[in-house]
Amino acid sequence: MKRLTTAMLICASMLFLTVLKDVAHADEDRQCGKASWYQLTTRTASGEYADPEKMTAAHRKLKFGHVIEVENMRNGKKVIVRVNDRGPFIKGRILDVSRIAAQKLGFIRAGTTKVCFRILK
Repeated sequence: MKRLTTAMLICASMLFLTVLKDVAHADEDRQCGKASWYQLTTRTASGEYADPEKMTAAHRKLKFGHVIEVENMRNGKKVIVRVNDRGPFIKGRILDVSRIAAQKLGFIRAGTTKVCFRILK
């Protein structure tokens, strides 16, 4: 009986891991975490001049020019921004957005918020 229970647990674990792998693969272009906003007025890491009135963002690894849809998880508001800079450089944050993007997402006063974003193809 003990062997049968162990075998059933192993099979159930393998099934769970297979399902988990499929779910993770489906959302591989989606990232969630804390975002902040910044008002840079000099050049960005991509070499272009920063404009706080443009819908742009900074990410540590995404290629410059990637277009992403960002959703504020606290209020459901969404915006589309283009990655043109590197950052954020504060531990625990995954994205910096321009001032206008933060305004449209509704977190100017808070300074940070929980977001999820996905790369648009």
